[in-house]
Amino acid sequence: MTLSPARPIPFSVVAKPTGAACNLDCQYCFFLSKELLYDQKRQSMSEETLETYVKNFLAASPDGDVTMLWQGGEPTLRGLPFFERLIELCEKYRRPAQVVHHAVQTNGTLITGQWARFFKDNDVLVGISIDGPKELHDAYRLNRGGHGTHSMVIRGWEQLRNAEVDTNILCTVHAANEDHGLEVYRYFRDELGAQYMQFIPIVERVPREHLRQAELGWRSGSSALLYRQDGDCVTSRSTTPSSYGRFLSDIFDEWIVRDVGQVFVQDFDSSLSALFGSASVCVHAPSCGANMAMEFNGDVYACDHWVEPEWLVGNIDSQDFATLATSEKMRAFDTKKQDLDDECWSCPFLRLCWGGCPKDRFIAQDNGSDHNYLCEGYKTFYAHALPALHAMAFLISRGRSAQEIMNPLVAQSLGVHIPPKEEHRAH
Repeated sequence: MTLSPARPIPFSVVAKPTGAACNLDCQYCFFLSKELLYDQKRQSMSEETLETYVKNFLAASPDGDVTMLWQGGEPTLRGLPFFERLIELCEKYRRPAQVVHHAVQTNGTLITGQWARFFKDNDVLVGISIDGPKELHDAYRLNRGGHGTHSMVIRGWEQLRNAEVDTNILCTVHAANEDHGLEVYRYFRDELGAQYMQFIPIVERVPREHLRQAELGWRSGSSALLYRQDGDCVTSRSTTPSSYGRFLSDIFDEWIVRDVGQVFVQDFDSSLSALFGSASVCVHAPSCGANMAMEFNGDVYACDHWVEPEWLVGNIDSQDFATLATSEKMRAFDTKKQDLDDECWSCPFLRLCWGGCPKDRFIAQDNGSDHNYLCEGYKTFYAHALPALHAMAFLISRGRSAQEIMNPLVAQSLGVHIPPKEEHRAH
């Protein structure tokens, strides 16, 4: 394989060193079903594929900071020596002007002191999947024996905190925790000491004829049903649009009173960035088609949410990322994002949302187009938060700190009511 000359290509890759393999059996995790894509019992990235990937990825990436993303399944199942080899290969293949960073998304249950020291020594950003306090987390995040995993995750979280590893929390929003936004947020902030959070809505989309089977979960052994972005029904575990909007709004009300500049919530940061014409997350960007996913064997798919045969772009053994990122299939995938219906084009929140992720557009409209399932929730949150976000944007544009919005007098002068901390806490 001949690598293209280094040039700044806007792309990212979520790499899966263990494919969809995971030591847990989270009931809503449709990624578990992706094991069915390959007739191979042990789906584990070889060191040869790892080296090809590192060489290929760094050759196609620009100078400066470069981030490699590692996910699953559960990536730590691949073992610490694999990641130690990764660091060696990055040093071997990076150009002198490249600084390589790594981010790992993990369920946290296998994190030991040795893992934590490795992450700290190599400046790895570790995202931990936690869905809130024990009773909310354990509703769906189970081990293979059907037991809750909260205590195991918290043990891993504490190892990371003790080693002073850079961390963030990924919390999914689903039927069990959607009505407890403030409780979840305060638990992360006050009990876990988290400063960085993101809240991802669970939308398990399925055709009606597969709904009963999907309700059993997605591990291939129990359902043998490959998850696809198909159908117009959702499982009972999925969040509802209205609850999702309230979940974000309730957290925003707490955050805007006391945590601006101290706690960073991806949903709020991306909304504020959008007011300056910048998209910080692909879900709410005007276009996608540059965020690929790579399976354990080097197969590259158009998106982590579209790991399906129809969206297999190629394999790194025969194609470089410059070719893959600019391929006809990736250009075709980008049109999914751009295909907005009339309601979107006339929406006052269009430039904050851009129709949301195409995977969630399955509500049929009279004109034959599909609307985003989460639209009502987006509108609820944006209508609620936008006055304060506009005020923050005004402060920033004047060279002032966005934290000033927490001062009720400043907020009032900008036409925004921010209740005093004591009043909000009592409420």
